[in-house]
Amino acid sequence: MKITAYGRGNVGGGLADIWKQAGHEVTRLGRDGGDVSGADVVLLAIPGGAVAEGLGKLRGFQGKTFIDATNRFGVEPPPGFSSNAEFVKAQTGGPTAKAFNLNFARLYGQVGQAGRRPGNLWCGDDEAAGVAEQLIRDAGYDPLRMGRLDMAGVQENMMKALSAVKEGIGLFFYRAAPPEEF
Repeated sequence: MKITAYGRGNVGGGLADIWKQAGHEVTRLGRDGGDVSGADVVLLAIPGGAVAEGLGKLRGFQGKTFIDATNRFGVEPPPGFSSNAEFVKAQTGGPTAKAFNLNFARLYGQVGQAGRRPGNLWCGDDEAAGVAEQLIRDAGYDPLRMGRLDMAGVQENMMKALSAVKEGIGLFFYRAAPPEEF
């Protein structure tokens, strides 16, 4: 799969490294943006308050599948939208998923050492499901679908709760599974 990771920080850079090791063709873009027309999927891993500005620095994104990994710490979604992911969909016109925003990027290197695969909560369009779930698995996580894209606002707000848990126990993985899998 041809992936463009827009954002070179812990999330974007970390996932780009993992996906490259998994055999994907990965292009990395930084603050200046660039052309994503050759990508099958674009990972949006920029600050949550910079989504509108960041998309303005991309070319060739119309109709592309996007995975929005942004978080909104202390910022509201763009006016008229309940989430960054819904704004991304409105701007790109392509299938959109919200994923990787509820996993601690500093733990990416430890995913393979976990006794069970950790979970990755995601939501999004049915048309993005195959790509999103494949890339979640390729990053070492089990996909845990929360529903359609209209759940993205709920998912974006969940990071506040996970950050509060982190204050008590430090960085952590999470997993949700039927009782027989525990």
